[in-house]
Formats: sequence, C-alpha cells, structure tokens
Amino acid sequence: MSTFADQIGRIGVLMGGISSERDISLKSGNAIIEALDRQGFKVLPLDIIDGDSNKITLALQEANIDVAFIALHGQLGEDGSIQSILERVNIPYTGSGVDSSRLAFNKAITQNYFKKNNISIPSYVTLSNRDQINVGAVTDTLGAYPLIVKPACEGSSIGITLVKKESELNEALLCAWRYDDIVLIEKYIQGRELTVSILGYDALPVVEICPKHDFFNFEAKYTKGEADYIVPAKIADELTRELQQVALKAHEILGCEDFSRVDFMIDVNQKHYVLEINTIPGFTSTSLLPKAAENYGLSFDQLCIKLTEMAYGKKKKIKDTTVR
Repeated sequence: MSTFADQIGRIGVLMGGISSERDISLKSGNAIIEALDRQGFKVLPLDIIDGDSNKITLALQEANIDVAFIALHGQLGEDGSIQSILERVNIPYTGSGVDSSRLAFNKAITQNYFKKNNISIPSYVTLSNRDQINVGAVTDTLGAYPLIVKPACEGSSIGITLVKKESELNEALLCAWRYDDIVLIEKYIQGRELTVSILGYDALPVVEICPKHDFFNFEAKYTKGEADYIVPAKIADELTRELQQVALKAHEILGCEDFSRVDFMIDVNQKHYVLEINTIPGFTSTSLLPKAAENYGLSFDQLCIKLTEMAYGKKKKIKDTTVR
C-alpha cells in the first residue's frame, strides 16, 4: 500500500526570501525540511534569493515540485506575491490565498476590516512618510502616552517602537518608515499578551507570552530565554472561548485558509484587543503555532504533515479549474 509520502510527490519548501525576515525564514524552512524528511517525504529546499517573479517562476518550473510549503515570512511570502506566482504555475501551496494574504499583510487594512466587523482593536492613526507630523493631532486622537509605532507592512516586530513620551515619537516614526511608507500609531494596551493559532477550522489552545522586557519585540521572539510562554494560558475558561471565537472570526473575515495566528492584548479589565493576524507564523524553536499545536496533541512533525495534506487537497481544485 502506498503511503501519503509516496502519493504526494516532491514537496518544495520555499524559504529565505528578500525581506528583513530572511534569517528567520531560513530557520523556519530548515525546521520544516527536517520534520518532513524524518517522516519519509521527498523534500526539496528552495532558497528564494531574488524577488523577480520571472526568475522565481523559472526556478519553480525547473524544481518540478508537486506541492509548495511556504516558509517565506514578510514581503514576497505573506503579501500574496509568491501565492500569485504559484497559482500561475498550478502548484498547490500551504496557507492563505492571494487576496487574503495581501489583506492580512497590511495592518492598516486589517485593522479597518476588524473595526468594521466589530472586532475590538486598539485606537490607531496612520501616517504616510509624505505627511507632516502633527504630534498634537496624534495625542488628541489617541490620548496620553505610551504609544506603539509600527510599519503597516512588516512582521516579527521589526521596526516597532514603544514610545513613552512625546520626544521619542519622531525617532520612532523615522525608524518605522525605514520599512514601509505607511505606519500605524496605536494606543499602547498595558496588560497581558496572548495569541491564538488557527489550524483548519479549529482554534488551538491560547498561548500567553511573557517577555522579559517592555513588549514582545524581535529579540524576545527569536532569542531563547528572552520570553516565557504559558500553554495553555492561565485565564478563565470563558475568556479562552472568547479569544478563540474572535480569532476564528478574524481568520474568516479576511478569507484566510489552513492556518494563521491572531495576536491579542488583554487589559487590566480583561478586555481584549486584536493586534494583528499572521498568515505564515514562524516554525522556529521559539515559535508559537508549534507550541499551541503540541498542547493540542500534534507534534511538530505531525503539524507539518497536516499542513502539507491541506495543500495537497487543493491539487484537485487546481485540476478542475484547469480543465474548465
């Protein structure tokens, strides 16, 4: 009897990329490759080193893969670009499609979607690098400091600054504008940071993030010992169910598929706020989706297989579309 590993053919793990998250992507990709290799799958590492769509298309065609496991974080991987290329060459892939990836990647757009659909978010304003900075208008809208400044299209907390006083705002904006032309300035929510991963149609156990410093920045995310994680989070059952329901709603509103991760802050009054949604969460040793999946009963290897199965399930849809 043939196994699923035999049936599926060659899996290309797309990693690296051209974004500021390239190094993290390589770690995620290598972890996925090791997991699938352990389980007997035919795996081909594909390090994407150029953003030119024609070169990527040619590389994918030459690789002759049957399924793509996307481990590209940030620009190219999460903004709908690689998904669009894969669809043009009829290769099924893990995760969300072109439109939902594009929506979720832009925090300014997603927060607007969430607000319209009655999902609680922090108060925010957006600023273009062409706008004149009006500190008074910012504080009139958001109130007192501290504030969070972040690029609209960036991940892994890159370019994010916790601004504790007015004199720090200009430098924080310049930092964020290095990564994107549009930035968000949000009201800082003092409280506990939690996250809910979605797998298929299920919300996984809530994870609480306890960074050793002011907030869950890049160093805390990817440096062992810089943050503690509690799985499942020690919160009331009612709050757990509420966060899981909101995470599923956020996932569905944007049309996400297969998996995602929704990040929350909970204030001192136990009110929740959605910070963002990630369509390609990390697969490193400190990543949160694998921690939640393990508590749910799925090992890292099983998680990678399940996501591969979901991608392979799209193969029939591609064939049907091609026939038409």
